[in-house]
Amino acid sequence: MKIGYIRVSKVDGSQNFDLQKDALINSGVSEENIYEDQASGAKDNRPGLIACLKALRKGDTLVVWKLDRLGRDLKHLVNTVQDLSERQVGFKVLAGQGANINTTTPNGRLVFGIFAALAEFESELIRERTKAGLAAARARGRKGGRKSALSKAQIRLAQAAMASRDTKVSELCKEIGVTRATLYRYVSPNGTIRPHGQKLLNS
Repeated sequence: MKIGYIRVSKVDGSQNFDLQKDALINSGVSEENIYEDQASGAKDNRPGLIACLKALRKGDTLVVWKLDRLGRDLKHLVNTVQDLSERQVGFKVLAGQGANINTTTPNGRLVFGIFAALAEFESELIRERTKAGLAAARARGRKGGRKSALSKAQIRLAQAAMASRDTKVSELCKEIGVTRATLYRYVSPNGTIRPHGQKLLNS
């Protein structure tokens, strides 16, 4: 089944969903299977996207109009699509620079692999700068790094809670005392443990 996601940035009525919705419907997405948000792409709190990701099942395909409708940035986009891939959910972009991305085809997976490589390159540069900064701080007699935001027990709690469709992410974040962005560093919207969380669990 094809499930669509659409987003506009402004909530004052100056933008509407018509163009995106028509494109998704023409690609075979039923109108009742389209989720929407009126929010900046930089915001973590996008209830339409969260509901959309939870609704996807094995064999489904998530369809978006353009790549920037889904991701806050390259890393967030890659993490989201990799989560979908692990759940055996496809991802297809209809227009714009990412129009060749369709992870249900070999060529589409190749294109997305290039995006993933760029995201990893960006992450590696950040890690190198962080290590260099910590080394410089240690050389001056200062210790760097920060304590993990979640405990192992909290990660397991979040994993179980996020696997349930009935979980309200805002309430879960309030209960364990973290922001939505922090929660998603450890656990994906469907309850899968992310590398950040797995690293802590293995420590």
